[in-house]
Amino acid sequence: MTYAETLSYLYEQLPMFQRVGAAGFKKGLGNTIALAEAQGHPEHGFRSVHVAGTNGKGSSSHLLAAVLQAAGYKVGLYTSPHLREFTERIRVNGRELSQEYLVQWVTKWRPLFEQVQPSFFEMCVALAFSYFAEQRVDVAVVEVGLGGRFDSTNIITPLVSLITNISYDHQALLGNTLPEIAGEKAGIIKPGVPVVISQMQPEVAEVFRSEAAAKLAHLVFADEIYQASFTAEGDPETGLRPLALRQHGRLYLPNAELGLPGDYQQLNLPGVLATLDELRAQGFRITEAAVRAGLRQVTQLTGLRGRWSVIGRRPLVVCDTGHNEAGLRMVMNQLQRVPHQCLHLVIGTVNDKDVPAVLTLLPAEANFYFCAAAIPRALPASELAEQGRKAGLRGQAYESVTAAVAAARAAAGPHDVVFIGGSTFVVAEVAELYDPG
Repeated sequence: MTYAETLSYLYEQLPMFQRVGAAGFKKGLGNTIALAEAQGHPEHGFRSVHVAGTNGKGSSSHLLAAVLQAAGYKVGLYTSPHLREFTERIRVNGRELSQEYLVQWVTKWRPLFEQVQPSFFEMCVALAFSYFAEQRVDVAVVEVGLGGRFDSTNIITPLVSLITNISYDHQALLGNTLPEIAGEKAGIIKPGVPVVISQMQPEVAEVFRSEAAAKLAHLVFADEIYQASFTAEGDPETGLRPLALRQHGRLYLPNAELGLPGDYQQLNLPGVLATLDELRAQGFRITEAAVRAGLRQVTQLTGLRGRWSVIGRRPLVVCDTGHNEAGLRMVMNQLQRVPHQCLHLVIGTVNDKDVPAVLTLLPAEANFYFCAAAIPRALPASELAEQGRKAGLRGQAYESVTAAVAAARAAAGPHDVVFIGGSTFVVAEVAELYDPG
């Protein structure tokens, strides 16, 4: 098969949650274990850090990988979903999986897929673990896809587990209350393996305490040790934003800068720093210089895109993949602080979100350009526009993300702001995110 034929096979034959929704989510680890057994259990061939959470797990994973790379380690990074290219999901020291490797690996194991009938995500995890073992990485940072307890990645026994923010998302699969959702995320806690919780959220803290106690796992609430705050807005030219970090109330890494300027990174950083402490305690050599370099150069080291990414100026054009209530609320608060004459919002979403709740977070004074990403799970632009009108938002529907972005940029003046988001899949279709200028 060619690379294109291989992708077609994967997308068409294996149910993919990101495209079709709940039908692509298989509850249980049986298929993943069957794939791993057939391959000689590659998950035992590398050390790992496991990262779960509702918001922030992707950014936290990239930040951890960047710091570990800056410290001189060979680092695997597994994240999902991809934005433009499948190979973005699996990286070693920032370099994407080669297309040739994917083709050869799928060709080799295709008979096994016919037998096991895995989901798309189960196949991806098997591929990632096989690649990391073959590449002999020093450590892999592995992001959970959905939930935790039944997520395909949960066959690893990591050096440390990190759980970021808990908020509402995928309730149909994970539960309708925050403690229920937290219980699914807590499923990554392993016996005797330290676990870091980025935020001490009172409504779910006991869930983590109880699970950690049952597993005899050392538990750390990171924001009781570290605090992070931005001291100024980000530099639109460099993308860097100055940080004030504190450890037990004392200044830590003075004059640090972060290469991810979104406000919500302040919530992620305590968990990242506390996880690095746990790795140091297990013998990793991670200097302050490496932490500074990793935080500052995260996008260059890991290739992360779509987290408050500035892709145009005059007008300012920003993309962000925040897509649930908690994530969008922080993004919108930051957006309102950006100096502007008018706001133009290119917005799309998927059909399993609580759309009315999302729409209440959007600024009513903005001009809206409703669209749908080119995936089956997308909510049609006309339906989104109709729900927008009912919520008091003015705008119209466009036949594609590209058309909506073009209309917004054409209508915006030099002192306006254009925002593109609402869904990871909308951001994925913005060409300038990959080819700025």
